[in-house]
Amino acid sequence: MLDSFPQVQQEESLPFPYNRQRYCKYEPIERKIDHARVLIVNDLLRYESDLSDLAKREWADETPVHLRLENKLAQMAGDNIAKNVQRLVKQPKTLTVHLSEVKEAAQSYNPDAIVMSGTLSDFDYYNPEYLKHFEEFIHSTEIPVLGICGAHQLIGVSFGHELKTIDNLVPSERRTGRVAEFQYRFIKIINREDPIFAGIDEPDSGVWQDYTVKEGILRVWQNHGLQVIGIPEGFEHLAKSYLTQNQMMVKRSDGQLIYTVQFHLEKSFEDWSKNPTRWEHPNESRDGRILFENFLILALEHNKNLN
Repeated sequence: MLDSFPQVQQEESLPFPYNRQRYCKYEPIERKIDHARVLIVNDLLRYESDLSDLAKREWADETPVHLRLENKLAQMAGDNIAKNVQRLVKQPKTLTVHLSEVKEAAQSYNPDAIVMSGTLSDFDYYNPEYLKHFEEFIHSTEIPVLGICGAHQLIGVSFGHELKTIDNLVPSERRTGRVAEFQYRFIKIINREDPIFAGIDEPDSGVWQDYTVKEGILRVWQNHGLQVIGIPEGFEHLAKSYLTQNQMMVKRSDGQLIYTVQFHLEKSFEDWSKNPTRWEHPNESRDGRILFENFLILALEHNKNLN
C-alpha cells in the first residue's frame, strides 16, 4: 500500500527545516503513566466580581465584551490541558477550578499535581484578594505545580519579582500593542541535567528538530508580551530565549516542586488533531509534550518521597 505513494527524489530540494531529512516521521504517543489525579486551575477572569476596581473603571461598559473573551479562552485552555492528561495517562482524573478556589479545591480533591493555565489580562485588573490568597497558597503547598505562561508570571509575582513588557516597560505603560513572542519559537536549555528534560534529546526520536535538541534548543509555542524579571529566591533558572530571559524555572526546596514555563507546552497535541492525515503530522509540539509528561512523572515521584 505504501509503495503507491510518490517517492521524494534524493536530489529534490526541500525548504528549511525539512532539508535536514527527507520527511518527518510519525512519533506514536504511548500512555506510560498508569494514573494521575490532576487539578486544572483556570487563571482567567470570569465575572465582574473577579475584577479590581481599576479594571471596572477602565473597562466600564466594555466589561461584558472582555469577560466573554476571557471565558472563551479559559474553555480552550482548560480543554487543552485536560487533553494532555488524557493522552498521557491510562487512568486520568481531572477537575477544573478557578484561581480563586485553588486552596479549597486542593484540600478537598487531593490531587497528584496542579496545572495552571495562562492568562489574558494584567494582574492589576484582578481582584487583589484572589492574588493575596494565591500567594499564601503557592508559598506553602507541597502539591507539585506546573504554571503555564500567565501562571508562570503569577508565580513569579507571588515570590516577589516584577513583570515588565518584553521591551522593558511597566505593564500599565503599554496595555495593548506590546512587543510579543508569538507562534513557534526557539528556547535555550540552561540546565540540561534537570529531570524535566529527560528524553528530550534521544537520538532516534524521528522528528525534524533532532538536530536542535542536541544543542539544547527546544521549539515551543509562545504567546506573551510580558516577562518575569529575574529568578525568584529558591528557584533555579532552566531555559531562556532571545527576547525573554526567564522562559522556565523550578523550585524544589521546602518540600515543594514548582515548575513554571513562559511558553505553552500544553499545546502538545493540537497539530496532530488538525492535520488531514497522520502521514502529514509535523509533530511541531513534541518538545512541549515531553516536558508535560515528565512533569507528571516527577509529580508522582515527589508525592511518594513526601509520604
